[in-house]
Amino acid sequence: MRAHLPIGIEMVYNCVIVGITLKRGVSKMGQIKGGFLRCGSAIASSIALMSASAVFAQESGSATSEARAESDIIVTGTRVRTPGLTSTSPISAVEGEQISLQRAVTIEDFSVKMPQLAGGVNSTSVGSDAFGAQTLDLRNLGQNRTLVLINGTRAIPFSFRNAVDVNSIPAPLLKRVDVLTGGAAAVYGADAVAGVVNFIIDDSFEGWQANANYRAVAGGASQFGGHVMGGLSLGGRGNLVVYGEYTERDSLLAGNRDFARRGVATLPIGGNFTDVASGRTFSYDASGNFTLTPQSTDYTPDFLLVQPLRRINASAFLKYDVLDNVELYGRVMYSDLRTRGGSRSGQNPPTTGANGINVQIAENNPFLDPQARARLTFVNGFATVNVRRSLGELGVTYAQNNRETIQGLIGLRGDITPAIGWDAYYQYGRSKESIVVKGDGTRSAFAGLVNTTDIFGPGGDFTSVLRDFNFGDRKRTQQVASAYVSGDTSDFFAGWAGPIGFTAGYEFRRETGRFVYGADLGTSFNQGTESAPLVPPFVKVNELFGELVVPLLSDLPLVQKLTVEGAYRRSWYEKSVGDDRRYDTNKLGINWIVSDDLRLRGTRQTVIRDANIGEFANPVFSIPFANLRTVARLFPRYAGDPCVGATNSATIAQCTAQGYRGPYDSNNPANLQGGYFFGGNANIEAERGKTYTLGGVFTPTFLRGLNLSVDWYKIDIRNAVGQIQPVDALTSCYITDPTPGNPLCAAVTRDPTTGYILNAFVDDRNLALIKQQGIDIDFRYGFDLDFGPPESRLTLGYTASIVTKYSIQRNAALTPVNCKGTYGAACSSDLVTLVAPDFRSRATITWDSKPLTVQFGWRRIGSVRDSTAGSVGRIPAYDYFDLNLAVRPPVEGLTLAFGIDNLFDKKPPLPVNPGAYNTFPDTYDVLGTTFGFSVTLRR
Repeated sequence: MRAHLPIGIEMVYNCVIVGITLKRGVSKMGQIKGGFLRCGSAIASSIALMSASAVFAQESGSATSEARAESDIIVTGTRVRTPGLTSTSPISAVEGEQISLQRAVTIEDFSVKMPQLAGGVNSTSVGSDAFGAQTLDLRNLGQNRTLVLINGTRAIPFSFRNAVDVNSIPAPLLKRVDVLTGGAAAVYGADAVAGVVNFIIDDSFEGWQANANYRAVAGGASQFGGHVMGGLSLGGRGNLVVYGEYTERDSLLAGNRDFARRGVATLPIGGNFTDVASGRTFSYDASGNFTLTPQSTDYTPDFLLVQPLRRINASAFLKYDVLDNVELYGRVMYSDLRTRGGSRSGQNPPTTGANGINVQIAENNPFLDPQARARLTFVNGFATVNVRRSLGELGVTYAQNNRETIQGLIGLRGDITPAIGWDAYYQYGRSKESIVVKGDGTRSAFAGLVNTTDIFGPGGDFTSVLRDFNFGDRKRTQQVASAYVSGDTSDFFAGWAGPIGFTAGYEFRRETGRFVYGADLGTSFNQGTESAPLVPPFVKVNELFGELVVPLLSDLPLVQKLTVEGAYRRSWYEKSVGDDRRYDTNKLGINWIVSDDLRLRGTRQTVIRDANIGEFANPVFSIPFANLRTVARLFPRYAGDPCVGATNSATIAQCTAQGYRGPYDSNNPANLQGGYFFGGNANIEAERGKTYTLGGVFTPTFLRGLNLSVDWYKIDIRNAVGQIQPVDALTSCYITDPTPGNPLCAAVTRDPTTGYILNAFVDDRNLALIKQQGIDIDFRYGFDLDFGPPESRLTLGYTASIVTKYSIQRNAALTPVNCKGTYGAACSSDLVTLVAPDFRSRATITWDSKPLTVQFGWRRIGSVRDSTAGSVGRIPAYDYFDLNLAVRPPVEGLTLAFGIDNLFDKKPPLPVNPGAYNTFPDTYDVLGTTFGFSVTLRR
């Protein structure tokens, strides 16, 4: 049967090559669809060939495969392979049936409904460094503290912050998604601080499946796509699964949503002009009328609220018994993603900048009207004029990003004895992307056209300065090699309460990063000069790890089984800059099965997270401080100068001591002439912490179908890596701790002449403490109905995440901030997710029969208060409802799915001190009611 393996490999190769080929010219829809169909044809024909051959396969290998089936089951939170083992860590799972019922195409389609996950980066994160990615953030503790796994091994990160773009994971292939609460560093290594999200792929799928889907959204962000996949048994010795997918999402402009239309204005399309010799000023409004009143223009309606997306995914998963007791396994996952979003400087059109550009206006300039001419001073036929205007005639700027991700894994595993196995694998992943800024122009060319193009008022032809800029190329690689033995002692030691389970192994990991910036970015209007790390960054890690599961008692009153679990990992880190370091992490757990009705569990773990490439290797970048008032996603980082209008005597004294000179409009970008400096820090130390969990699972035998788990958790992180944003530094320096020795006063400086806010320094640093406690509830009860269609069943589901304590201490000299149930930058651990409710839940009621499934869902986000000092802003609790139906007509394998999300068209809140687009798109729905449909045929 091995002779047929090249057919499957060729099938995967065909699909991947289709994806690579389509990278060029993806705007041609015919080429995309044609390539997608060719990929589907390759899958179908190869499956047919292999199926025909498999008929003649010998059955000798089937017994071996079946014997290993139980050991192949992935238990998130441990590497120990022993029959009947359950995790001591709390795990909430979303099953593949639920993902399918919700018509999920991207991970974002269903992850937003999971209570344990905060906003993270998503389709509304326009202008972020993620450039169209979707990342996961467990419990508002940050995307870089959430470890993402695929079938128990690390997923490839795309960014220098170690975040994983889960857009590259095929949602229709998921068997389930496990969310593990609490650290798992001793089992999986660094980054598993808040917990783990493990995507379990159905690598045993057999048959073939085709799907087409569509989601309708008013005004934009509609989405359509389709996938084909096939899988078959390879003569009873293994199986092969292949998958191909195409997805496309339209853009949604802010102007298509009432709440998002208004933003911060920038320089006017008509222009503000100053005669340098006399100081006389004049302007033109958006209609071209002459005025002496300075103008501005708000381009927010043209900004992207939801980024468009075009994605091609191709994957293959293989398991094959090369010997009776040795299995070859592997996977290849390829993703090509194209998005369009804001650049680092925002989405505004090219502008001459807050300081303007001085140009020479000829006295015979044909576009000068008498009113403007009278305010200019001509010397030798020319007047020196300072021009402050935007080139709105060119449209808004945006960043076009193409990200290609590929990850491959190959491994061997087998049996040493019937109870002890071994596993060794090598994994390589690469994420490569290129970012091109479009809609900007060459700044130096502006002065040369002022006498040939009408710059006085809107409507001028500025296309001669328009050009694209290569922002840069970013590449991440990750290599992981691991080998371990796992099993139990049943072959030679039965134990007093059962055999002892164990794992012992070694893991090597190497990660690299490279970012090559465009050399001419500094010649543009809006983009600034960027710099890459002086030393090519890398991280190299060698680790030894082990686990023990020791049964202590069994078959006693109130003790069906009692086991203790321990894990230990020693890690040696070597980095491109900074000192080499080593760390120890450990885990202690207890699993007490009282009876078939009740199981109690608890863990205590130590966790570490060493600095990622972005934190220790990035140079210091800068953008204009004014961008904090012109780029929507940056608004929460600065809320104005607290000295303006201050009435508290201590604040006034501190303002005077720090160089404040008097009132000014501190939110006017023209008054913010300094820089916002951010970057890495080679001296950053590792985050360290402890996590605790305690809970139980109730599965009463007297009420079959009921499953209830309740778990308490506590996460303490010290030396947490983060940034102190201007809003936090200013609040601390002038409001909450206006003392001469406050170290945060140095984080934001003032102009020595004007006293205005000047520069902010927000490079990564070790902060003090992040602490969080809470309770997770997971309830499910399903029972058969005695009425209705045959095989009718009703299932009630409820999942909740309740935060009982949450605090962030930015500096050891400062009082911790109570962040339980808050919104705003002061309580964001990574400035990505800005809403931290103390309650999230999702409840479902599902009626299932053979021809029809109907599910009604209710998602609740608890009320939150503004974390800004002195604010009384509040967002009430928000409720979202959805309805999903799956219809199975009398056609073999055919399923029609329909759904409505945000059933009652709930609008997002418009709070005091909002985030981007006057709300918080990372948390609250900005699409409104959406309608979805999918058709799936499976044979």
